Amino acid sequence: MASWGRSRCRLPQGAEPAVEGEPHLPTGRDLTEANRFAYAALGSVSLSQLFPEPEQSSFCTEFVAGLVKWLELSEAVLPTMTAFANGLGGEGADMFAQILLKDPILKDNPLVIIQDLLSFSLKDGHYDARARVLICHMTSLLRVPLAELDLLEETFLESLKEIKEEESETAEASRKKRENRRKWKRYLLIGLATVGGGTVIGVTGGLAAPLVAAGAATIIGSAGAAALGSVAGIAVMTSLFGAAGAGLTGYKMKKRVGAIEEFTFLPLTEGRQLHITITITGWLASGKYRTFSAPWAALAHSHEQYCLAWEAKYLMELGNALETILSGLANMVAQEALKYTVLSGIVAALTLPASLLSVANVIDNPWGVCLHRSAEVGKHLAHILLSRQQGRRPVTLIGFSLGARVIYFCLQEMAQEKDESQEEMS
Repeated sequence: MASWGRSRCRLPQGAEPAVEGEPHLPTGRDLTEANRFAYAALGSVSLSQLFPEPEQSSFCTEFVAGLVKWLELSEAVLPTMTAFANGLGGEGADMFAQILLKDPILKDNPLVIIQDLLSFSLKDGHYDARARVLICHMTSLLRVPLAELDLLEETFLESLKEIKEEESETAEASRKKRENRRKWKRYLLIGLATVGGGTVIGVTGGLAAPLVAAGAATIIGSAGAAALGSVAGIAVMTSLFGAAGAGLTGYKMKKRVGAIEEFTFLPLTEGRQLHITITITGWLASGKYRTFSAPWAALAHSHEQYCLAWEAKYLMELGNALETILSGLANMVAQEALKYTVLSGIVAALTLPASLLSVANVIDNPWGVCLHRSAEVGKHLAHILLSRQQGRRPVTLIGFSLGARVIYFCLQEMAQEKDESQEEMS
């Protein structure tokens, strides 16, 4: 089993493995009623500060209603919490945080609130990006290092991984045989990468649910583990990490989509996490930056990171053209500077000579092609994310140059798809 005594990750004392016939309530409910009110109020006020846009109102209202029920507060407090979520009482965030930090349970271990809020956010089988933003914000308000949250998420996954490692060879062989039979029927479009790329959680979700629940009990408490061990819980875990856990490693474009010739995800890290990062390179060049992963070698945003490989041929042409232009510009500026005095020469050298302007034609074609392809790639990425290939987890997109353009069109397409779906429902 996992080693729970990891440095820096102080799990709540109440979050112990489930004992049969001895149910354990989530730690948030162990607080006094006044402090449960302060907990819910802090979450509600934080939501109004983080998501003040009108289109986020329904999410905030639903989240607050669920949290009030989760904490077993009286329904009479719901109008107050809803008012907080709608922007009233925003100045009270620090006050509620101070009340919580004085609680005997939380004084020495405010991570209890973060653990409980994480459990609440995961209970329905998806980890909403907005919920994680809220958790990060409250982590800061309660003076808990963000590393504690990362370790809490990581510990949850480690418990599931180590449970998988304890399977006997016979059970594992039998599981693989049954899994392979189903793959051709259910996951044909995911591709063969799924066989080797599936995560522990998705693969074992339907076959080792009791074991998964036993490990999860250490993190989310007995009540949460009981839900995960149910038939519905199997679907919850599969939903969180995608079909068979394959996620983005299992996705490959099966046919040409519009003008796109290349579109695939390359893993930057070996780990798995409850939130993922996708990086998008803006151009390729000879030398150090000839690969999609090179610019992101030092990135440590998540334990599960991918880079998007797209249209390498055209991005390399663009990079080579840029190098040609910059090299020519440097040479021309140096030559022109020698013809003038120090003061006037520097100013004159900044103007592009006619010969260099003709060289600029080199970049026109690859730049135009990449502009068009980046828009197409962004729209296709939007559909991949909307189809939940990555599961129902928060996704962070990071890109530069044309990679940023890909992200822009991805978000634009996702917003349009959301608007169209709402119109169809109305």
